[in-house]
Amino acid sequence: MNKELIIRSGSEAVDFALLKDGKLVELHKEEEQKSGFQVGDIFIAKIRKPVPGLNAAFVHLGFEKDAFLHYHDLGPNLSSMLKFTKLVSTGKQKDFSLKNFQFEKEIDKDGTITDVLSANQSVLVQIVKEPISTKGPRISSELSLAGRYIVLVPFSDRVSVSQKIESKEEKDRLKKLVQSIKPKGFGVIVRTVAEGKKIAELDQDMQNLLSKWTAMCKKLPTAHHPSKVLSEMNRASSILRDVFNDSFTGIYIDDEELFEQTKESIEEIDPSKVNIVKLYQSKELPIFEKYHIERQIKTSFGRTVSMSKGAYLIIEHTEALHVIDVNSGNRSNKAQNQEDTALEVNMIAAAEVARQLRLRDMGGIIVVDFIDMQNPENRKVLFDFLREEMSDDKAKHKILPPSKFGLIQITRQRVRPEVNIKTREEDPNNGTGEIDAPIQVIDKINLDVERLKNHKKLVLNAHPFVAAYLTKGFPSLRSKWFFEHKKWVKIIPRDAYTFLQYQFYDKEGNVIKE
Repeated sequence: MNKELIIRSGSEAVDFALLKDGKLVELHKEEEQKSGFQVGDIFIAKIRKPVPGLNAAFVHLGFEKDAFLHYHDLGPNLSSMLKFTKLVSTGKQKDFSLKNFQFEKEIDKDGTITDVLSANQSVLVQIVKEPISTKGPRISSELSLAGRYIVLVPFSDRVSVSQKIESKEEKDRLKKLVQSIKPKGFGVIVRTVAEGKKIAELDQDMQNLLSKWTAMCKKLPTAHHPSKVLSEMNRASSILRDVFNDSFTGIYIDDEELFEQTKESIEEIDPSKVNIVKLYQSKELPIFEKYHIERQIKTSFGRTVSMSKGAYLIIEHTEALHVIDVNSGNRSNKAQNQEDTALEVNMIAAAEVARQLRLRDMGGIIVVDFIDMQNPENRKVLFDFLREEMSDDKAKHKILPPSKFGLIQITRQRVRPEVNIKTREEDPNNGTGEIDAPIQVIDKINLDVERLKNHKKLVLNAHPFVAAYLTKGFPSLRSKWFFEHKKWVKIIPRDAYTFLQYQFYDKEGNVIKE
C-alpha cells in the first residue's frame, strides 16, 4: 500500500492531504491561528466561576466564551497540581522535577466542584477541544505532553500501553522498559508506534518531553493570567508525529521553508526515511492538481457522495447528529438475489463511510442507514468490516451493532471544527436559464488572447469543461487562434477552478495581470 502526504503551502494556510493508494483519506488545514487555541496547548488561567449545578467551572482563557472545565476532567491529583503551580508561580519551588515534591491526597472521584476549586484560583489547564460554533474551548487540568513514542503525564505514577499493541509479550516488554527510565512523579502512556522500539529511542523521547515540562515551568512566575505557557507543535509536525510510520512512501511539499522543516522532523523520527521527503517545484501545475486532490475534494465534500457500481451516499448534518443514507442507485444487478446485492452495496458503503468520517473529521453521533439485510450473518459481516475499516482512525470512536431497523450508530470524538468545503457553484446566469458558462467565458478569453498575442508564451489555466471546449474538435478554437495570431496557447485544465474562472501565465510562470 502506498501512503503519501501532500503538503500545500499558501499565504494564509497550509493544507495537508493524506493519500492511500492515491485515494484521499484525510484532509487538514493549518490556518493562521485566529482563535489562538489548538488541541494540546497548555494555559495558566484563573477560575472565573464554579457552578455546582453543572459540577463544573468556567475558566477565562481570553476567548469570547469561557472554557468549560468539568469535575471529571480535573484529574485525581488536582490538589498536587494546584499546590505545585502556586509554589512555582511564587518562586518558592525551583526544582521542576517532581522527585522531591510532596504529593497531596487524591480528590474524591464523586465530589463536587466547589470542594476543590474557588473563584480567582490559578490553575494549569490543557485544551482538549477547540472552540466549535458558539461554544468555548473544552479543557482539562489533567495535563499530558505527547511525544513520538510516549505521552508524559505529570502528577501521576501510572504506566499504560496502547491497546492497539496486540502482543502481550511486547506490552510487558515496553512496560518494563518505561518503568526503568520513568522519573518519579510522572506517569507514562506508551503509544502504538513504540512497538519494537529500543530503550534508547524511548529515553530520548522522554528527555525531550521533560525539557518541554521544564521550559513551561520556567514561564509560570512571570506569566500573565490567562496566557499560553506551552504550545502544541505546528500542524505539520503534529501530523508527522501522529501518523508517520514505515508504510509512508512519499511526502511532497511545494514550499522550500516547509520542506526543510519537514526534513528536520523526519530526521528526528526516522533518519532512514528522510529521502522520501521531496520538494515539488513545478510552476505549471499546482501540487494538489498534480496528485488529483482537487478533483477528489470536489467529489467527496457534498451532500451526495458517489461510489463504485452506481451506489451513493446522502450525508445530512443537523445540530445534534449526522445521518448517512446508503443507496444502491441504478446499478446493474449481477448478484444472485436481493440479499447479495444489499451486502455488496453495504460493504462498499462501509468503506466509504469510514473514509468520509476521517476526511470531514465528523464527530458526535453518526447514524448510518444501510440497506436492509435479513440474514444475521451478513449483518455481522458488515459490522466487522466497518470496525476493521475504522481501525486506522486516530479519533476515539465506538460502533454499535446494527439495530433491528438496520441502523448502525457511531460516536466519534470531535476535537476540532468539522471540515466543510463548499462544492456547489452558483449558476453563472443567476438562475435565469440553462448553465452555459463555457459559452459565456469564451468571448472574454478570445479578447484576452487578442490582447496578449505579443507575449512570447501564453499558458491558459481554466476549468476542465472550458479547457475541453477550447481544445476539442477540428478546427478547435485553439487552432483558430494559431492560424489567426500565429500564437500557440498551452491550455491546462484546473480542477480547482469554477466555470467562469481562468488565468493566463507567461513563460516564467507569472500571472499576467489584466
